[in-house]
Amino acid sequence: MKRVLLFLGTNLAIIVVASITLSLLGVGSFLDETGTNLNLQALLIFCFVFGMLGSGISLLLSKKIAKWTTNLRIIDQPQNETERWLVRTIEEQARNAGIGMPEVGIFPAQQANAFATGANRNKALVAISDGMLKRFDREEIKSVLGHEVGHVANGDMITLALIQGVVNTFVMFLARIVGFAVDRMILKNEQGLGIGYFITTIVAEIVLAILASTIVFWFSRRREFHADAAGAQLGSRNGMIAALQRLQKESQVPNQLPESMQAFGITSGKKKGFKALFTTHPPLEDRIEALRNMTD
Repeated sequence: MKRVLLFLGTNLAIIVVASITLSLLGVGSFLDETGTNLNLQALLIFCFVFGMLGSGISLLLSKKIAKWTTNLRIIDQPQNETERWLVRTIEEQARNAGIGMPEVGIFPAQQANAFATGANRNKALVAISDGMLKRFDREEIKSVLGHEVGHVANGDMITLALIQGVVNTFVMFLARIVGFAVDRMILKNEQGLGIGYFITTIVAEIVLAILASTIVFWFSRRREFHADAAGAQLGSRNGMIAALQRLQKESQVPNQLPESMQAFGITSGKKKGFKALFTTHPPLEDRIEALRNMTD
């Protein structure tokens, strides 16, 4: 969950700040020679370049943002047997998955959680919470770590960035068309672009970005099944199932999992309707069932 949400938050911040800056500098006013209509081809090219750039910057910053926002402690020199086991386990899994050794970290959080991030599959970051280390047994933890290493080996962050870049392109493109329509039809500005265009564009950009994030969430939910399969392979299928079942139990205990976590899909209950579109993970029941139906 953290991997996707941190990426999306950083991406949205970059796109909005870039749009405001470009507007203040007078860049992004794509009118034709008459100054009355939009040059759609030039606008689309501009949006593609900045949309992919925003996504790329988010990906490059992903490790730094994750370290900063989670108060992560990187294990450079293991200080106890648990940390030594953790580093050895990830090193073995990375080797078996055919990727470089990731950085290994622990972040202070009571809830059971782990994530992987990074722009380079050979220089990634895998982190686990204190709470998971304390409450889960080693077979379960090994499978969860395999799940995160699977995300790295499958190139999920890079694919996510490409999808987000395309999403950014259309969000920026459509927001400027909406801004232009408001400027012409409602504010009756017949020449050039007024302040209404720029304000409407920024507001539309934020709204459309939030709605378009459902595409990224859809991709995230699909990739969780592949990462679970990697967890079963690099750890064990029984360990992966047991870890998900433990999450199921913890999600039913009041205050064990915070509401922010449950809201994004780390819960045993199935979300319905519009809420289901904004979950980063499939229901735990579906993930457990998929693992049980796996063929060896």
